[in-house]
Amino acid sequence: MSFDNVYEALSGDGDARWAFGTGFADPLAGVDTTVPPDVDPADLAAYCLMLGDDALVMSHRLQEWCTNAPDLEEEVALANIGLDLLGQTRMLYARAGHADGTGRGEDAYAYFREPEEFANVRLAETPRGDFGDLIAKLLVFATWRLALLQRLIPSRDPVLAAIAAKGVKEVAYHRDHAAQWAVRLGDGTDESHRRMQAGLDRLWPLVGELFTPHEVEERLARAGVAADPAGLRAEFDAVLDQVLTAATLRRPEAPLEPGGRRGTHTEALAPLLAELQSVARALPEATW
Repeated sequence: MSFDNVYEALSGDGDARWAFGTGFADPLAGVDTTVPPDVDPADLAAYCLMLGDDALVMSHRLQEWCTNAPDLEEEVALANIGLDLLGQTRMLYARAGHADGTGRGEDAYAYFREPEEFANVRLAETPRGDFGDLIAKLLVFATWRLALLQRLIPSRDPVLAAIAAKGVKEVAYHRDHAAQWAVRLGDGTDESHRRMQAGLDRLWPLVGELFTPHEVEERLARAGVAADPAGLRAEFDAVLDQVLTAATLRRPEAPLEPGGRRGTHTEALAPLLAELQSVARALPEATW
């Protein structure tokens, strides 16, 4: 499946769910990237990097499940989810490069920044763990990101609005996929229930960060460009309660910890980026 520009990828006919990751050289070719009046370009760029970093790091963690998932069908499903997120990353990074005036491309943001320069939420970077850890993380991440993207559809920035309108179709599938597995594992055998609950327990200390606004998010939310993370919590809780009840799982309790939006990350991020960036840094400017 191939597209000449982002508009075709976003609004093309048929099931374009896996189109984001491939098919265009410039993710924003043909798109009006003018920053809306009264919006700080630096804030818009920083916000796009936050959302792009979330997607990139989560995508990389998902690809680690290729050859490690329970069966081939699940490996394909996880790879496709990762490809969706990678495509969202491409457009968000491209938007950041246009907004901040540097003209930097996707590769500059993905491959040539240090860990402390990444602004992803720490939940996305946690180590692979077992399948219960994966499903817990995907369920939480997709439920949160879907609520976020839904609120970005009316964004005053037309690029963010377009990315969100297409992204909700993809992330709705991600959330449904994770929810079905959570119920299957939680309401399955004693062992599958134990592992699913353990995955949630390990992840939960990082959940509060998802709803803690950064000052950039607060300013852009007031300008009608971004979504206020604090406003996502009620929908997130309602969805999680429904899934956890069906899965016979309990909601963990954990205190809020400061996190990745400000460059404070877990020890897991640096090795992840070292692997992701190794080829690009060894062969800068190479093409293949």
